[in-house]
This record gives sequence, structure tokens and C-alpha cells, in this order.
Amino acid sequence: MASSSSYTIVLLMLPLLLLASSLIPAYAGNFYQDFDTTFGDGRVRILNNGELLTLSLDKASGSGFKSKNEYLFGNIDMQLKLVPGNSAGTVTAYYLTSQGPTWDEIDFEFLGNLSGDPYILHTNVFTQGKGNREQQFYLWFDPTADFHTYSILWNPQQIIFSVDGTPIRKFKNMEANGVAYPKNQPMRIYSSLWNADDWATPGGLVKTDWSQAPFTASYRNFNANACVWSSGTSSCDSKAQSTNNGWLTQELDSTGEERLRWVQKNYMIYDYCSDSKRFPQGFPPECNNTQRN
Repeated sequence: MASSSSYTIVLLMLPLLLLASSLIPAYAGNFYQDFDTTFGDGRVRILNNGELLTLSLDKASGSGFKSKNEYLFGNIDMQLKLVPGNSAGTVTAYYLTSQGPTWDEIDFEFLGNLSGDPYILHTNVFTQGKGNREQQFYLWFDPTADFHTYSILWNPQQIIFSVDGTPIRKFKNMEANGVAYPKNQPMRIYSSLWNADDWATPGGLVKTDWSQAPFTASYRNFNANACVWSSGTSSCDSKAQSTNNGWLTQELDSTGEERLRWVQKNYMIYDYCSDSKRFPQGFPPECNNTQRN
């Protein structure tokens, strides 16, 4: 567990982070303009003049959407309110991915629960079609009671997953150690709500309670401060754009690193780099703590 002093510092900071995450930015995206439906027919609903989107899941189908734009690096925020009540068997996925057999991908996946149990936040990073880099967390709040901000900072140096401004995971560029890094393939933002009760509950033994359907997840306040990729060209190549892209070189400061350690000590429930049964011949090279931190 974290020391009492660092724990107190972070607890004092969390209300400020939650307040900041609840403020609606003037540049928030519009779901009509920024996204297309991928599946689900009428189960994808855009409301409030494009400011709110909902996905629904019933026994016949789930639903999903994707961004109209492709991005090659970005600082991307989305506020989500997850499926409430008995959501066991449902998965709400929010991620970046490219296409093809050697795709790159950066994942948030929210695994539903029996009423009263915590959601599991599942994260993963794929590079050139290779994943198996799972880290899982509980959250320090009820993600179904209100909207919270889930962010991906993806730049040439590292990927940082954050929740309400608090970093929970960092994946560094370790190409020098033979670890592939997603830097050449543009990715779109995708999200979906679907049934995965064959694996997303303990042993796949708990099945989705369809009497609770339709299950609904809600989205708002999308913002992508990002390099839009079009016809082989990045918007960040222009001088006008480059002056507003400090996030392209952003790293965690000492406060961010302390918050990251606090989350990982208190809320991480699985780290592939600690699973010796899975890697009896030795951990992947990116698990080297000297390089990882």
C-alpha cells in the first residue's frame, strides 16, 4: 500500500481533478460531426444536438461507433457513464485501432458486474498485431453514477492512460530494446457495447441477465487534440498546428508519477508483468522496471 502521506496528498487532489473533469470545454466535439455508427441500427442514439451519444445492448444486438477521422498521435478525452445495475457479461469498449493483420491498438474495456461488485477496467496495448499486455484496475468511484473522463495521451515517447486526470498506466517507447511501438499506423477511435459473458465474468460462469436489458452506456464531451491523418499527411506537419501541440512531447511530472504509483499500488488487480505462470521462461522485455519507469 502507499505511504499515508502520499495517500493523503492524492486524496486531497482528487476533488480538484473531478471538478476539472466535469467542466465542459468550449471545443467539445459533436457526435453528428465526429462519428459514424458501425453497427446496431437504432441502438446508437445521438441526442442534445450532438452533445450526447448512447449505446444500447439487447439480446438481439449490441452497438458501436467510430470516428470519422484517423489520427497519428493525439491527446484524446471522452466522458463515459457506464451501464448501471447488474451489468455482468456486458463489455463497454473504448479504444484506438488501425486496420490490417499487423494492427496497432490502445484499449480501455469496462467489464460489467453483478450489482454491488466493482467494475473492472481492462487496458491493453497492441503493436504490429501483438497484444497480451493486459493491466486491470478497480476504480475509486462508481462509474455508473455519473460521467467520468477517460483519456489516452499517445505521443512518440509514450502512451498514458488516465482517469479524471489521474494517470493509471504508462507504456513507454522501448524500440531501443526491441519492443515495437505504435508510431506509423494511423488509428480511428472506436467504441462498442456488446455481450461477452463467455469470458468477461469469472470463468465465464455468470451469464448476462437479459431481463435487465436494454443495457445502456452514455458518452459526452469528446475532445481530440490530435494529429489528423489524411491522404498520407498529418495535420501536425503544419507550422500553425505545431505551436499548439505541446502534448507531442509531454511526459509525466513528479506529481503525475506519484499519482500513477498510488493507483497501481491501491487499485491495480492484474499486471501481465507480474504473471510468472503466464511467462515461465521470463517476462517480455518491456517489463524490465529500469526501462518501464
